[in-house]
Amino acid sequence: MSERTTAGRRPTIRDVAAAAGVSRGTVSRYMNGGHWVSPEARTAIEDAIARTGYTANQHARSLATGRADSLAFLVTEPQQLLFADPTFARLLKGAAEALAQRSMTLVLLVASTPAERETVTHFVQAGHVDGVMLISSHEADPLLEKLVAAGVPTVSCGIPLGHDVEVGTVSVEEEESARTMVRYLRERGYRRIAMIAGPADTPGGRYRLKGFRDELGDAFDPDLVADGDYSFASGANALEQLLRADRDFDAVFAANDLMAAGAVSALRRAGLRVPDDVAVAGFDDSGLAETNEPPLTTMRQPWERISAEMVSLLLEAVEGATPRAVTLPTTLVRRASA
Repeated sequence: MSERTTAGRRPTIRDVAAAAGVSRGTVSRYMNGGHWVSPEARTAIEDAIARTGYTANQHARSLATGRADSLAFLVTEPQQLLFADPTFARLLKGAAEALAQRSMTLVLLVASTPAERETVTHFVQAGHVDGVMLISSHEADPLLEKLVAAGVPTVSCGIPLGHDVEVGTVSVEEEESARTMVRYLRERGYRRIAMIAGPADTPGGRYRLKGFRDELGDAFDPDLVADGDYSFASGANALEQLLRADRDFDAVFAANDLMAAGAVSALRRAGLRVPDDVAVAGFDDSGLAETNEPPLTTMRQPWERISAEMVSLLLEAVEGATPRAVTLPTTLVRRASA
């Protein structure tokens, strides 16, 4: 049961400081991100908050600091892909948890049309959030440049293409991850490996295809590359295109798990078995790969760490720090599909 102040008064920072045995300034620093607060003081403050029942007055705090104490999770993909692709949910969950630890709020924004982009730009410029986590980006999309021109602290998930701007980035080793998958498939004895690539104007689409092509070297066959848009349907359509063209292949590497699952579905409809007739591999391991039938061999992205790094870099940018780039490794996960 929490300790209550006299006369039912709402607990204040002063009460928390007294209960924790620290100064009000230390409690204030804890509330604003925990900079320069020792582990011992942090523990004492958290215990005092629990005992006093203190809750921050976010409105008063925002007025005092000039900040919204919230960050935007901005997706520039169609809404149907937002809900169909589990990677967005994994990143959203991780970011929300990282912010909850800091008593901050996450705001989900979707901007897949010009009108939505305009609305989002005005919303962000109005100061409703302190910064933006750009979860997906396309080369011809001017949204990132608009955010930077407006002075909005921004961190991109993946290296944004075609934008001469300085923003923090958190990405995985796209090219090396694709090379790892190709090496694995070749070690398993597959020789004619096709690829379902993501959109060429996205970092995942461009760099995963480059790694695939570079690892195959002279064995690379452009006729064994089909394009998708990261959706299940596009993976199925791409595989059907390869079959209609009578391409000779014994394995397929898709640039994400959703397209890989679509490819498996198309192979089944064509009377082919996975992996007996054609092996299938994906990229992400966001949950779908494990539940697919058969379970997908894939490249696992470190989702929780990606989210945590994006939040950390963005809060640094809000404080005026120089943008940094963080590159994280992936892990090959072997399952029944290959």
